[in-house]
Amino acid sequence: MLQLIVESAKIEPPLSPPPRPCLTVYFRDVKKRTQVVEGNEPVWNETLLWHLWHRPLEEEAFLQVILRDLGSRKKERFIGMATVMLKPLVKQPTEVLFVKDLVLLNHSMMPTDCTVTLQVAHRTRQDVQRTGNEDLLGIAARELAQKRLAVPGSAAHRPLSSKPQHFQVRVKVFEARQLMGNNIKPVVKVTIAGQQFHTRIKSGNNPFFNEIFFQNFYEVPAKFFDEVISIQVLNSAAMRYKAEVGRFQTDIGFIYHSPGHTLLRKWLGLCQPQEPSSGVRGYLKVTICALGVGDQALVDQKLHYGADTHIQVLKSTAGPARMAYLQFFIYCAEDLHLQKRQLVNPMLEVELIGEKLRTIVQTQTDTPIWNQILTFQVQLPCLSSYIRLRVLDCYRQDCQDEIGTVSLCFSHISSTGEEIEGMYSGFLPCFGPSFLTLYGGKKAPFRIQEGGTCLPNAIKAGLAYRGRVFLELITQVKAHQDTTIKDLSREVARIEKQQNRQKYGLCVIFLSCTMMPSFKDLIQFEVSIGHYGNKTDPNYKPLVSTTQYSPVIYDGNIYHYVPWYNTKPVVAVTSSWEDVGFRISCLNQLHFTRDRLKANLDTLRSMRNPRDPALLRQWERLLRELLEDCKRPLPCMSDQPRATDLDRKRWQLRSLLLQELAQKAKEAPPRDMVATAQGWLCRLDAVLPEPQISLPDVMIWLLAKEQRVAFARVPAHTILFSPEGTLHSGRFCGKIQTLLLQYPEGEGPKDTLPAQLRVCMWLGNVTDSKDLQLLRHGSLAAYAETYENQAKYQDQWGPQGLYHCPNFSDVMGHKALPKTDFRAPPGWHWQDNWRVEPQRRLLLDTDINKSQVLEEVYENQGRDATGAWVPAPIPNTDVNGQPVAAREDVACPPGWHFKKNWVVELNRAVDNEGWEYGVGILPSDLPQVWNSVEKTYHSRRRRHWVRVRFRNRRALGREPETVSFQQGLTKEEEEGWEYGTFGSKFHLDPQPHSHFRRRRWHRRLAPDKDRGIAPIFLLEGSLATELKQQVQKAEDTAWTWRDSWRASPEDARRHSMPFLYCTLGQPYHYQLFCYICQARNLTFSQILTFQGPFVRVVFLNHSQCTQTLQSSAAPTWTQTLVFQHLLLHEDPQDTKASPPFVVLELWQRDSRGKETLWGRSMWPPAVWLDLQAWTLPPLRWHPLVNELGEEEGEILAACELILETEKLKEKHLPILSVPWKDGIYTLPRSIQPTLRKMAVEMLAWGLRNMNKVRYPQLLVECGAETLRTEPIRDFQANPNFPKTVLFFTVLMPTEEAYALPLVLKVVDSQDFGQQTVVGQANVDFLQPYFCNPWSQDYIPAQLPPLSPKKPPQQLLEYLYEKFWFKSSKAEDEYEHEVDWWSKLLWATGDDHKSPPSKYRDAHALQVYDCELEAVPGFQGLQDFCETFKLYQEHPTADSPVVGEFKGLFRIYPFPENPEAPRPPRQFLVLPEGEAFPQLCLVRVYLVRAINLQPQDYNGLCDPYVILKLGQMTLGSRDAYQPNTLDPIFGMMFELTCNIPLEKDLQIHIYDFDLFSSDDEIGTTVIDLENRLLSGFGAHCGLSKSYCQSGPFRWRDQVPPSYLLERYAKRKGLSPPVFNPEEDTVFYNGKKISLQSFEAKPPAVPGLGPGKERLALHILHTQGLVPEHVETRTLYSQSQPGIDQGKLQMWVDIFPTRLGVPGPAVNISPRKPKRYELRCIIWSTAHVDLVQESLSREKMSDIYVKGWLYGLEKDMQKTDIHYHSLTGEANFNWRFIFALDYLAAERMCVQSQKDYIWSLDPTPMKFPARLVIQIWDNDLFSSDAFLGVLELDLSDMPLPARSATQCSLRMLSTDPKRPHLPQPQHVSLFKKTTATGWWPCQVQDGDKWRLSGKVKMTLEILTEKEASIRPAGRGQSEPNQYPTLHPPLRTSSYLMWLRSPVRNLCYVFWKRYRLKIIGSLAALTVMFMLFKFIYAAPNYLAMSWVKPQLQLYPPIKIFNLIASNASGATAVNRGGLGQQPTASRGLRLQGPRLL
Repeated sequence: MLQLIVESAKIEPPLSPPPRPCLTVYFRDVKKRTQVVEGNEPVWNETLLWHLWHRPLEEEAFLQVILRDLGSRKKERFIGMATVMLKPLVKQPTEVLFVKDLVLLNHSMMPTDCTVTLQVAHRTRQDVQRTGNEDLLGIAARELAQKRLAVPGSAAHRPLSSKPQHFQVRVKVFEARQLMGNNIKPVVKVTIAGQQFHTRIKSGNNPFFNEIFFQNFYEVPAKFFDEVISIQVLNSAAMRYKAEVGRFQTDIGFIYHSPGHTLLRKWLGLCQPQEPSSGVRGYLKVTICALGVGDQALVDQKLHYGADTHIQVLKSTAGPARMAYLQFFIYCAEDLHLQKRQLVNPMLEVELIGEKLRTIVQTQTDTPIWNQILTFQVQLPCLSSYIRLRVLDCYRQDCQDEIGTVSLCFSHISSTGEEIEGMYSGFLPCFGPSFLTLYGGKKAPFRIQEGGTCLPNAIKAGLAYRGRVFLELITQVKAHQDTTIKDLSREVARIEKQQNRQKYGLCVIFLSCTMMPSFKDLIQFEVSIGHYGNKTDPNYKPLVSTTQYSPVIYDGNIYHYVPWYNTKPVVAVTSSWEDVGFRISCLNQLHFTRDRLKANLDTLRSMRNPRDPALLRQWERLLRELLEDCKRPLPCMSDQPRATDLDRKRWQLRSLLLQELAQKAKEAPPRDMVATAQGWLCRLDAVLPEPQISLPDVMIWLLAKEQRVAFARVPAHTILFSPEGTLHSGRFCGKIQTLLLQYPEGEGPKDTLPAQLRVCMWLGNVTDSKDLQLLRHGSLAAYAETYENQAKYQDQWGPQGLYHCPNFSDVMGHKALPKTDFRAPPGWHWQDNWRVEPQRRLLLDTDINKSQVLEEVYENQGRDATGAWVPAPIPNTDVNGQPVAAREDVACPPGWHFKKNWVVELNRAVDNEGWEYGVGILPSDLPQVWNSVEKTYHSRRRRHWVRVRFRNRRALGREPETVSFQQGLTKEEEEGWEYGTFGSKFHLDPQPHSHFRRRRWHRRLAPDKDRGIAPIFLLEGSLATELKQQVQKAEDTAWTWRDSWRASPEDARRHSMPFLYCTLGQPYHYQLFCYICQARNLTFSQILTFQGPFVRVVFLNHSQCTQTLQSSAAPTWTQTLVFQHLLLHEDPQDTKASPPFVVLELWQRDSRGKETLWGRSMWPPAVWLDLQAWTLPPLRWHPLVNELGEEEGEILAACELILETEKLKEKHLPILSVPWKDGIYTLPRSIQPTLRKMAVEMLAWGLRNMNKVRYPQLLVECGAETLRTEPIRDFQANPNFPKTVLFFTVLMPTEEAYALPLVLKVVDSQDFGQQTVVGQANVDFLQPYFCNPWSQDYIPAQLPPLSPKKPPQQLLEYLYEKFWFKSSKAEDEYEHEVDWWSKLLWATGDDHKSPPSKYRDAHALQVYDCELEAVPGFQGLQDFCETFKLYQEHPTADSPVVGEFKGLFRIYPFPENPEAPRPPRQFLVLPEGEAFPQLCLVRVYLVRAINLQPQDYNGLCDPYVILKLGQMTLGSRDAYQPNTLDPIFGMMFELTCNIPLEKDLQIHIYDFDLFSSDDEIGTTVIDLENRLLSGFGAHCGLSKSYCQSGPFRWRDQVPPSYLLERYAKRKGLSPPVFNPEEDTVFYNGKKISLQSFEAKPPAVPGLGPGKERLALHILHTQGLVPEHVETRTLYSQSQPGIDQGKLQMWVDIFPTRLGVPGPAVNISPRKPKRYELRCIIWSTAHVDLVQESLSREKMSDIYVKGWLYGLEKDMQKTDIHYHSLTGEANFNWRFIFALDYLAAERMCVQSQKDYIWSLDPTPMKFPARLVIQIWDNDLFSSDAFLGVLELDLSDMPLPARSATQCSLRMLSTDPKRPHLPQPQHVSLFKKTTATGWWPCQVQDGDKWRLSGKVKMTLEILTEKEASIRPAGRGQSEPNQYPTLHPPLRTSSYLMWLRSPVRNLCYVFWKRYRLKIIGSLAALTVMFMLFKFIYAAPNYLAMSWVKPQLQLYPPIKIFNLIASNASGATAVNRGGLGQQPTASRGLRLQGPRLL
């Protein structure tokens, strides 16, 4: 638990009046607070505790401290806050963190003068009294921790594996705030791994949901973590395309790796990815958790609705508020290949939490160039673990073919600053420019990782190299996104220096390959780095990347090996990569530091004995080497031109960490060594990964039948050479290392190791390989090789009969070049001529290591024409009918002998002579079925001759014989022909049936003069030469050195490569000594007995087995296995530096002889080259690991390898003198654990839950000692043992770490005297039970008194107080003021929700978030006796529990001298008169359930409770709670039982189903006996106060004074002596007064006398169980180990012999109280005007709508105020709403059916929230929304007195100006009435603005008050309280007649203005056109005729007068008519007279 001692505080400057400060502390969202004291320098000295349960402290854990003044006139006054980081406690858990004068910060995060003083400590429970030295290792209590905190029914947490397992994801949606949108109806859509869930549709911008969704998985963990959780808030009233308000996305892996696997009550920032610039569009409060098997869901004790004092907003990468952009500069890729086609259409896809961005598709290329930028918007720290990149082949449109994948861990490319203690702030994500390696194809099997949240790429991607991607990642934080795409031409020029290539060389020497299964075919190894060395890739020139084919030889036990011996194959691969040496040098130096720390830590961890004298020396060595490594500076990256930003930032991070670790190593005390060093190692591991290693891993593949079978992956940096020295080179560069090959996922047999490979590897720049020498002694040789083939044709050997076989081939028969076509490569020359030499490795006898071989020959006969049996044409065959030599011709090979001659096998279905008969079938003429009875139609018969061949015993052994066979060559074999066929074994001796032979030609190559690099790196390409004088086909074309790497179909280039060998000298002989002591199990959750255990030790190609023991839980062999004459060909110095690993395998052999592997342990032995300084290695515990990498056991062993000298070889005896006993070597005495006589004292209490037993008894085995208890005579009546205390002595190791286990067996006596084992338990770890019997403070375990022993006077006084006391009237009023639910709220709620503090201090209640047994301070309630589960005699992993044993052990040294004083007994003999079984009254209080697993289709369930205790069942399915996942039961069940006969209380919660059977939701089991027997008083929790009346009366059977007296007796103290006059007591040697606890008399009515109160105060200081509510986890058989929900409850147990218990506690659920809300809408002001009148005036037709949240059906609205021109409207309208309100929870309650056909209504709780909306009425269109106001009636702002004072700042929850006066909030339920102005708001764009103001009167009335003062809705009757008159409004019906002309013009102009303008324009154009047409002819005529130039015509006058008259008239008219013409110069001439 976490303990915080709040000492004092200091407030500066002092406040006046004096404040009443209170300190609130938050830890993991759990709030604790101190008491309220008065003054500016408060002193608390108060202790606050947080139980950690299964969640240890993380490095990022912290305490948040807030100091408030609760005496302020305001609600509360904030003084200051601070944060205390708990990282020092994580590193040093036993230290106390003193925080003195911690400076507090104000709202602006600026320091103040206020300080606070604290003490923080990490407390662990003390399980038992320990003796001797201090637990320096800090791991001694690990074993008991699992057992003491084990909760019945719970499942232990299991490590993740590759197998599918159960998972569960929960998403609980509480509420939303500040959602963007007007008049929205939000719904939350939750998508979990593609499964969609929806909440109910709500209304408003601040909806309340309170819904939870479950999704169960049965999936592989790696795939489970990749799934995405998406949470969207949608507006159901909008169209789908614009319905999304915002979303939040994360992956499950981020949730699972969060503290507690949970995001608890976090506010999510909702964003829109399509509009990232819009920012946060609202907030959603959720709890998300991802649980695995054994994980416990965090218990949320807070109310569903309420104000959060600590708000943390998480924002998603879908669209963050603060724009952080991840910009991926995708440049190019290379080597992109798929196996099915060479050229691909690649496209790169980048995925981040479900969001995917893709590049363009490049066609038909393996080296695409993209030069694109992909941008993600994220919020840092990102809510994801990694970025996934995939390259897809878009050969088809769907782009489904995946080329390769790679992942980038965020923790590798960024830092939050938490890695360093101090002011380091970390850095943003960045990467490159650098290459990322892509992998695909088959995946590696899952292995348990040491740490970290990111899985390796090989696990998630694959094993095959698929190319590399060149990219760069830059993170930018800015307000707006730069949408312009940059020109990448400059970027490409900048990063070209990163692509400069250099030539690298890779050399691998294969030393040994052992521990292989049987391979019938020849095998070889292939080494590749990238595509270089991959012989199946024709795009790269061939290299010497494969070894020669080799057979697999049996090692004489169960494994096989490759017989390389002194000729080691070598491969050399050249490749071209970037120069990353500067980066890897820094990484290798860090790895060197980490490896040395881990090696020292492993040695320290193996020392389990705290008294080991080597312990402190090892600790000092660890500190010394760590300090030396940390002080060594890393290679500087600042001046490195090729270094990227990530290189420089990680270099800074790593340097700071090393400095910090060096400082801590200086100050580290010798305490908690393992935990301290493990913390340092974890911190180093966090900064080790290097994401910018562009070199692919080196892959070593085991090939068989040209197929890749198994692999080993070697990171390139571990073997990379650095010219700066070995410190900067890889740890395995040029060194021998051991590799364990693995099968790809889903391939190969289970529990089988493909091979153990020892190799020596070197990788580096070829310019650094000039003096390359990997081994000290050994010469490299290169050979060209080809096989000449011949066949027998007409009894002549030659190439004529080869047919399809080539004349020259490789060893497998593939076509190869003839000898004449080979050519020496550049840099090499031929050293000698071609010569014949058989490859003797291929000719080895596969039975060479067998001790005996069965030879067999089948004798065949057939019938002749007469029917007689005669020899068949092929008389001697094998079982398949193939011809073999006759029995007489089968000679005994050298080194073998026969004991018996050939015999006929008769143990088959044959006749008495061994014949079996059949009918021959053509063409083979062999029968298909054989019979043992001869029939006349049988034509064939055969019989089976067998003979056993035994190997001779030779001094040299089999291995030297094999070596000599490989090196020898006789004269008869000079031709070197091998006889046989391809696919079968070849022999040197010809057989009669041999028709094919071959011989091996090889020629040695020698390097030329020095070229500056190692010659082996010049062997590139084929050795073929071009034949210029011959014309051949394409397949026979010869190849030159330069063009030979070009691909062609079926070329022979790969079969023409040379082979490299490293030939070592004479072998060195060693002897291996393996000292094997014992093994033990580490599985806590399941007992496991080893059946026939034995250990197989494997060393190279040798193996031996120990003796097989009987079934045992901790088998002890104490045996030494000696391996003599071991051959190692490498130099002894190389062997000492890198010895071969010793493999210890623990096997089990059942009764049928079947052997199964249980675990394997590997470590290098101690190597001694000289015996002068030899010392025996100490025994150490080594982990036993299964195939998945999980540690399941330990083995105590040691191994040493000793070099044989010439003198020792002749003795043929072990070098060391090892004791020999009973045919085996035992352990030397000096290495055996020291034995000492120890006393084992046991409290055998009884057996429980065992069925069908009659007279059981307990058999205890420890080593060679056994002890039996007396049988239980009547198990059904009393299952306790008659004699409870047992004692025996045993020889046991003095070191507690080597202690033997205790085996507990329950033996039952059956009929006829038979005894059978019906149950068994093993106590593997005895360290917690060791004690010091002479300790002064040790208290023996005692049985609590269960019979009344109180004085009669005290008992009568107690009964009088209990039954005759009558309460007063004031106390009755107090009883109605608070109830038990008030206590629950005091424990879980906030201050403002709780009743007055005077009641809270007197009636405190402890709410545990776990089971009572799991509370660390109560020792699992097993302080009197522990519970050991019994299993069957031969259990398996899933064996059920068959019973329980209750008992306890104590182990202590016992004097061997009989005259020495005997130590005192640890267990007192219990009086036989104690009455057991005990009749008890049990009260079970069920409060509520939390987060039950849904069972119905609607995502809910109908839970009800069933209790089972013995044969009694209580509960009814009719009392179910309909449609809820959080039912409130509030029930108490009372029942009687006999303990221990009925001790297991089972509480089942079922789901009610009407038509089908009820489903079980979950079950929890409580052991009542443990609670009754526990000394912590768990049978009835101690109340905070001793009350004799009121709702919190004392409920125990005895008063506190008697409890104190009983407790003192149990602890061995004198009984307390009370002084009633002075209110004091003398207890435990001290005089204690009541005033020390009660400074002032408490003002709580109903308190008892001071004597009892004083006794109760003392009891509370003793660590007893207080009055509590425990939270139990429910489990179900359908999902074992998965949390199905929580149940809050408690149990009281009252033995009937102690008297009548107190009254039961009333926990009935509170009933909601009916209220009536009256809301009078007086008027509005400043409302938005959205319409325009005919006269262009803005106006609105305003009305107001209102409803209570959750009661939308009761929506009410006012009448309409028409034509408001100023935004003002008058209504005088009354809304009346009825609501059922729970004041304690501040929630309204309503039940309604979801559908008409629903069976039961669904209860819903929602906040009391009033929604007021202002609308504009429209006649023909939908009404316009003008504004909204939402008021939380329990916490609403006070209204403004006038409209001018009303603003949106009244509604602001986070004001931007904290220095201004803050708006006051009140609860309407307390104030009852409020009148004034409130603002309404509307969303305008992405912001909220003021849209109006409304004046209201809010009044809340109880149901009684409402009936007394009735009122009607609106203005209807009864219109009173107050009377509402119709408002005075201006009539608007004749407004349009007031200015008719203007209105008419406006109407016409508004509607027809375009037509009017168009008509006028058209008329004007038409008029002008008419004028033109009219005037044009006259104008044209006048222009053409020109009348001013013509003569005047003669005028003839007939009548002068008439003419004059008419002429005058004409002139007048003409003058008038021709005015314009006259104006042009024309004159009118008068008539002339002649």
